[in-house]
Amino acid sequence: MIEHLMVLFFNPSLLLYLTGGMIFGMYAGAIPGISVTMAASLIISFTFSWSPMPAIAAILGTHIGGVYGGSRSAILLNVPGTPASIATTFDGYPLAQKGEAAHALTTTAVQSVVGGIIGALLLLLAAPLLTKFALLFAARDYFFLSLLGIFLLSGMTGKSYSKGMFCGFLGMFLGSIGMDQMTAVKRFTFGSIELTSGLAAVAVCFGMFGIAESLNQVSDPENVTVKKQKLDKLKVDWKETIKHLPLTIRCSLIGGIIGALPGTGGNIASIVAYNYAKKNVKNPEVPFGEGAIEGLVAPESSNNAAVGGAYVPMLALGIPGDNTSAILISALYIHGVTPGTTLMTNSPDMYYLIIACILIGNIILLPVSLSGIKIFAKIAEIPKEILLPLIVVLCVVGGYAINKSEFDVFVVLISGFFGYLFKRHDFPVGSIILGLILSSLIELNLRRALNAAFLSIPELFLQIVTSPLSLILFLSIVMLTLYQVPAVKRGIAGLKTKKAK
Repeated sequence: MIEHLMVLFFNPSLLLYLTGGMIFGMYAGAIPGISVTMAASLIISFTFSWSPMPAIAAILGTHIGGVYGGSRSAILLNVPGTPASIATTFDGYPLAQKGEAAHALTTTAVQSVVGGIIGALLLLLAAPLLTKFALLFAARDYFFLSLLGIFLLSGMTGKSYSKGMFCGFLGMFLGSIGMDQMTAVKRFTFGSIELTSGLAAVAVCFGMFGIAESLNQVSDPENVTVKKQKLDKLKVDWKETIKHLPLTIRCSLIGGIIGALPGTGGNIASIVAYNYAKKNVKNPEVPFGEGAIEGLVAPESSNNAAVGGAYVPMLALGIPGDNTSAILISALYIHGVTPGTTLMTNSPDMYYLIIACILIGNIILLPVSLSGIKIFAKIAEIPKEILLPLIVVLCVVGGYAINKSEFDVFVVLISGFFGYLFKRHDFPVGSIILGLILSSLIELNLRRALNAAFLSIPELFLQIVTSPLSLILFLSIVMLTLYQVPAVKRGIAGLKTKKAK
């Protein structure tokens, strides 16, 4: 095992492929319009004629760098480069608005590295246990877990829980537009051929975040001023890193475990970790949502740890944990390697190469991620009359690049207009995006759960109450909803006051 894990050092050229893929993934993830999945797809198209090991190293490097890279545009432009960076916008962008962009970028770099290393160690040491845990999840559990992600985000963002839930369910409705996954029936297309394939989540994301934020700043004269960035905090603050290390470890474990559940990945992991930090961090220096460092520690450590977790079901069962690991499965098949239960016995060199790339790749990520931070931080100093039109252009070009379709450009612009209206009336647009992303997972698993219960609601309820895992997830959603009821909130506050006395 040790010999296979050391293959990167026995063959230094693999380190170059890994680092090259990481640099490409990082800058691709930082550009709105190029997702991690798209970047990995571009890499795989170049690796058909390569040997298996360099090809796998380059794809894994792209995955690791791309997940981190999404935080850069999230912090500087309030446009998440990847869906896993949605939670990073909550405190990252307010920090940039205060002139702390360099500090925020440095913090996310360190937290991504630590989280990624913990995720890799989980993959190495606990893969069999995590695989058994993932197998415990039935369709109803995936349904509850995805729904819980929307409930959590709705409770964290905005001043009104009801507005957050409205946005979450609106996103789920938007996700139902197009051809049904199981029956191929067209839904809410109104005869439009373009709507048959549904709304591109990335296009809606560009509109709701990029275009809407630009319109919001233009309409508010107070937002026109540019804050001078403090570049003296460009070095890593190791004291701050050690101070937040317990939170980093806990959120990384959350990310690794959730990432091991097929179909979830960093999207849900970052939201759950952010909610955990918000509920458990006592007396942060800055409130969450206004530039709290803890608000960067939680999502960035968890979504990078989810990368290692996503490869647990892929290596053990041949089931992709997320879209990018599905691309790696394709690459393995192309090069004659079969992922799954026989991978460790038939191709141990490839099995441990994947683990070594994730582990060593996250160590290499630290110097790579710190490169160019000073230049990136200067983006926040660009005058708004220049920066805001550039953001709009990037969002439009990114929307067109998704499917090379003018229709997606209209989706970006229309989403931007409605996103602006939502922002002006304190509706959290992040819940819309998460609902849109998770809608297919929620619907598909609900229908699978109903089929497993023979289309009987009483039978489904019986299966829920007799399964400890399903019951815990179901009660979590119920308690989270009840906690938002004003009467229940007042009662809990009263109990806390009596206890304090």
